[in-house]
Amino acid sequence: VPVLANRTGGLSGRGVHPAAVKIVYDAHKATKLPILAMGGVYEPKDAIELMLAGATAVAVGTATFSDPSTGARVCDGIAAYCERKGFASAQDLIGAVE
Repeated sequence: VPVLANRTGGLSGRGVHPAAVKIVYDAHKATKLPILAMGGVYEPKDAIELMLAGATAVAVGTATFSDPSTGARVCDGIAAYCERKGFASAQDLIGAVE
């Protein structure tokens, strides 16, 4: 008897990041609803890409198994990026890739 209800499991990690960015971009174009993005977030740049594509919030998942401090490092990196690039806040990143 399979342990997983859907019998196949899921896909996570760095390999899903490019698809996640594309899906977030398409969803952002199609709706004004908030988007919680996830998929391959290991570095601040990964979260920033998702936010620029339209994510309202970003989750860090698989990366925390190997480095529990990933979430804090990503948050700090987003703040540093905003400061370097002149964004008043992380909220200004959302969908800025128009």
